[in-house]
Amino acid sequence: MTDLAATMTGFARTLRAAGVAADHERTQGFLRALEQLDVAVPGDVYWAGRLTLCAGPDDLPRYDRCFHAYFGGAKATTAPAAVTSVTRYTAAGESAEGGREGEAAPATASSTEVLRHRDVARLTEAERAEVHRMLTMLRARRATRRSRRYESAHRGVLDQRRTIRDALRKGEVARLRRRRHTTRPRRVVLFVDVSGSMSPYAETLLRFAHALVRSEPRATRVFSVGTRLTAVTAELRHRDPGTALDAVSRAIPDWSGGTRLGEELKQFLSQHSARGATVVIASDGWERGDPELLRAQMARLARQAHRVIWVNPHKGYEDYQPLTGGMRAALPYLDALVAGHSLAAYEELTERLAHA
Repeated sequence: MTDLAATMTGFARTLRAAGVAADHERTQGFLRALEQLDVAVPGDVYWAGRLTLCAGPDDLPRYDRCFHAYFGGAKATTAPAAVTSVTRYTAAGESAEGGREGEAAPATASSTEVLRHRDVARLTEAERAEVHRMLTMLRARRATRRSRRYESAHRGVLDQRRTIRDALRKGEVARLRRRRHTTRPRRVVLFVDVSGSMSPYAETLLRFAHALVRSEPRATRVFSVGTRLTAVTAELRHRDPGTALDAVSRAIPDWSGGTRLGEELKQFLSQHSARGATVVIASDGWERGDPELLRAQMARLARQAHRVIWVNPHKGYEDYQPLTGGMRAALPYLDALVAGHSLAAYEELTERLAHA
């Protein structure tokens, strides 16, 4: 059963690389379905995977191609730049719409949808440029919080001052005035690891930070972390992402170095405040400093912040385990540990920020 689980998990990983939404829950459902079937029968394995690993009709052509390549020994074809052409075969006893039994039906898959789920570290330069272009169109919504200021409203607490002023002007209390608290976007503090181990993801993460700053300039603060803490919010406020990234590259002096996140969080907490903010730390957790210092600073940060979210690019892989010293020190103080390896992961992160 151990070998079977490893084989089927590898198949699910192959599907994810091809853009199929075969996440951890779907893979577990696939393995539970195989426990009730005969794994020596290819048809049983095919239909168990098709019904549990595919999220919609767009996944079916990619699933067929990966199934025949993985279990049939066929060579997987390389997807063209614009549209991937695959062939979907109907099983025995099932006829394609408008065709004969067993007839091949052509289907296509959008390359944009495939790019959304692919690891940005494994993309070509052209594919990475397309992902960066889609990041500029990302709508980074933000959760709101109650402000100290008030506004007039039909319902709410009694506004005594306005009610008394109206009574003095009219000679009687003609209407009870009411008020309520206004709302404002919840502040986001983003730390982007620019160390050597994060170099395949640093530029994409900074472009994601640019989208956050452009959506809410006053409610977003961005810092780069490596061997020192560097504020880059002002550089990211430029409208053009290319110009903003050029300014950031000149402002950060410690590209591709080590990571001393504990010392940098201590510096941040002594000079700034994260009270009431949603704190996002984008790092792989390879801490060069003392893990106990990081543990103590994460405890301080968790007491101040509204939520603490850690974005780890390696979290997108099913076999990932938080074993590095930095991750083990920070894990007890996190509200969420999420993936940060693909465009789809960044879109999910914006949803978390919108509902934090």
